[in-house]
Formats: sequence, structure tokens, C-alpha cells
Amino acid sequence: MRSLTRSTDPDYWLEQMFAAKAARTGGVVRRSRLWVDREVGRDRFIRAVRLRGFHLIRTADQFIVVCHDGPVEMMF
Repeated sequence: MRSLTRSTDPDYWLEQMFAAKAARTGGVVRRSRLWVDREVGRDRFIRAVRLRGFHLIRTADQFIVVCHDGPVEMMF
């Protein structure tokens, strides 16, 4: 089994994010765009969200992941 190091392994970072209670229970997780770019890379992050069927919102300097595949409605 290989050792996973948080600062150098993007798979570890993604596993931790999607293992969070909010992600597992259909909630919302938020990450800064700079953090995503540094730890995982934007393309890899987007693929991971799509693979799970989740919704991704970009706002200002944040990514917001809605961790379910149901409808999302912007209210205003």
C-alpha cells in the first residue's frame, strides 16, 4: 500500500473532501479556487465532481459543490 501525503497527493485531497460528512449526506462543501488549483488542479477537481454527479458553482474566489444529483435552482 502506498503512502498518501496530503500536500503532494491530489487523490488524498479529493478522498478527504468527498469523505466529509456534508459530502456523504448530500450537503455542500466549499473550497477556495486557489486551494483547488494548488492541491488538485482545476481540471481534475471538475472531473471528480462530475464523476459523482454533483453540481459545481464558481463564485468570486470559491468553488461550491452541491453534493447530490437533484435539481438546483438559483433563486435570485
